[in-house]
Amino acid sequence: MIRTVAILFVGIVSISFAAIFIRFCNDVPAIMIATYRLCVASVILLVFSWIRGVSFRTVCRRDMVLSLAGGVFLGLHFIFWTTSLKYTSVASSVVLVTTNPIFVGLFSYFLLRERQHAEIIIGTILCLLGSVVIAAGDSGLHALVLLDKKALTGDVLALMGAVMGSAYLLTGSRVREHLDILTYITIVFTASALFLMTTSLAMGISLTGYRPSSYMYMILLAIVPQLVGHTSINWALEHLRAGMIAISILGEAIGATILAYLFFGETVSTFQLMGMMLIFAAIIIASRKGKKTRG
Repeated sequence: MIRTVAILFVGIVSISFAAIFIRFCNDVPAIMIATYRLCVASVILLVFSWIRGVSFRTVCRRDMVLSLAGGVFLGLHFIFWTTSLKYTSVASSVVLVTTNPIFVGLFSYFLLRERQHAEIIIGTILCLLGSVVIAAGDSGLHALVLLDKKALTGDVLALMGAVMGSAYLLTGSRVREHLDILTYITIVFTASALFLMTTSLAMGISLTGYRPSSYMYMILLAIVPQLVGHTSINWALEHLRAGMIAISILGEAIGATILAYLFFGETVSTFQLMGMMLIFAAIIIASRKGKKTRG
C-alpha cells in the first residue's frame, strides 16, 4: 500500500508541472502543444514496448476499441485544457479540469445505468456552484450573463476538458482490469498522438517555426507529466479505488497553483479560493460513492 501511494504521489507532483510547461510555450498553438506532448511520449513507449517484446495482437477486440476510444478522449481533453490556459489563470484552469469525478458519476448513471447515491447528487450541485463562483471571480458577474470575457471562455474550456478527461478515466478503469500498464498506455497514448497529429495537419497548423525553448518544454511535457504522471495514475487504477485516485488528483490543483505563484506571480483571489473549496468538497463527497475499479 505504501508503494502504491508513493507512486501515486510522484504522479500527482509530475502532472502539477504540466500547466507551467504549457505556459512557457506561449508561441505554440494549444493543439500543437498537445500533439508534441503525445507524439514524443508515444514514440518513447513504442520503442520501449518493442524492446520488451510486447505483442498487441493478444489484446481482445473490446479492450482495443476501448483503448483507442480512450486515446481520442485523452486528445480532446488536452486540446480543451491546453487551450483554456491561454485564456484563464493556472489556478482556475487546473481546479476546473480536475472536476472529472463528478462527470464520471454522471456518465456512470446515463451511459452505464448505474444507480447514483445522494453523495453524487450533492457533489454535482456543489461542483456546479464552485464552477460558477470561479467564473464570477475571473470574469465578473456581468460576464456570466454576456459570456464575452476571456477568462470565462477559459473556464468553460477547462470544464470541457474535465468531461473528456472523465471519459478517458472511465474507459481506462475498465480496460486496466485486463491489460498490463505498458500495453495499455502504449495503445492509448499512440492513439491520442495520431488523433492530435491528424487534427493539427487538417487545421493547417505548422509543426515547426517555434522558439527552441518551446520545443524543450514540450519534450519535458511528454516526459514528466505524461510518461511519469499519467503512467503513475493509470498504474494506480489497478490497485486503488477510482474514488481515492480522483481525490488524490486534487493535488494537481494545489501543486500547479503553488508553481504558478513561484513562476508567474499568480495569486488566488477570494472568489477562486471559495470556488476551489466548494469543488474540493464536491469531489470528496462524490468520490465516496463514485465508480470503483475491480481487481
